[in-house]
Amino acid sequence: MRLTRRAALAGLAATVATSASAETTESGRIPVAVTARPITSFEPRSPEKRLFGKLTFRSGLVLSGNHSRFGGFSGLWRGPNGHDLVAVTDNGFWLTVKVVSRNGRLAGLERAELAPILGSSGRPLHRSRYYDTESLCIADGVAYLGVERTHDVLRFDWAAEGVMARARIVPVLREVKRLPNNRGLEAIGVVPASQPLAGSIVAIAERSGADDEPTLGFILGGRQPGQFKVIRHDGFDITDLAFLPDGDLLLLERWYRPLRGVGMRIRRIAGASLKPGALLDGPYLIDADLGQEIDNMEGLSVHLEGGRTVLSVISDDNFSFLQRTVLLEFELG
Repeated sequence: MRLTRRAALAGLAATVATSASAETTESGRIPVAVTARPITSFEPRSPEKRLFGKLTFRSGLVLSGNHSRFGGFSGLWRGPNGHDLVAVTDNGFWLTVKVVSRNGRLAGLERAELAPILGSSGRPLHRSRYYDTESLCIADGVAYLGVERTHDVLRFDWAAEGVMARARIVPVLREVKRLPNNRGLEAIGVVPASQPLAGSIVAIAERSGADDEPTLGFILGGRQPGQFKVIRHDGFDITDLAFLPDGDLLLLERWYRPLRGVGMRIRRIAGASLKPGALLDGPYLIDADLGQEIDNMEGLSVHLEGGRTVLSVISDDNFSFLQRTVLLEFELG
């Protein structure tokens, strides 16, 4: 989500840096030096506490980069071993990095590069009407992006071309195009092979109606394309999704109120309940606020590491000096 929410989240108009300290290479990639400050305790007032709801806090980083395009991360993916990380900014750029961990804790990011996301003609998305990129998943070598305002899903041949891949439009249901202008597809994922809807794209709107109404979700492609709804609680909006290895669906949710700050929740929904016409709900794994080390959390990814299920969450700093880019890791027991 862009401009209007940025001003509200920051409390002031967001300020965007205008100078860049790194130059674009011929390939379009922009090397970025990333500084990472460790977060050793998720709840500063209780530094020894590790268990939060159903999740165990592993580690975290506060990130900053030396390029004006670094920030605004609204979608996240980590590879099978967690070493490769891809994020997408909400103004049309890829971030690719190698994650450095020591003793099971995040230690930093290496070989960080930004690159403009390319449209079908090779023109960067940030110079087109598809600039508002809000959600990301990568499955079976294909990257999918959800685009707000135009309400589109784009696919990229990630395995073959990486950041040089060009967008191809995925057909969507007509109801997708009727979403509110700035409340579009904030969450996207691909149903894993263990489920009846395996291979289908699942996309969910941030908030498609009034505060107390369920939001719309869509099943695209596969054997049973259709529409479903997700119950919303306490004014939280949907900001991302990820599938667990067993097929259950995790939803990342964010809450904001002026003068009161932000909140984060992660909800688990049974994979078997995902079908056209469903009304989805499920228990929360974690519920956090500014008493914990969070910001405007918008990206969620799941990977396995030594048999352990690891959840990664990243924040969108809205390119504001009043916010932070936070990368967190939790373990699901």
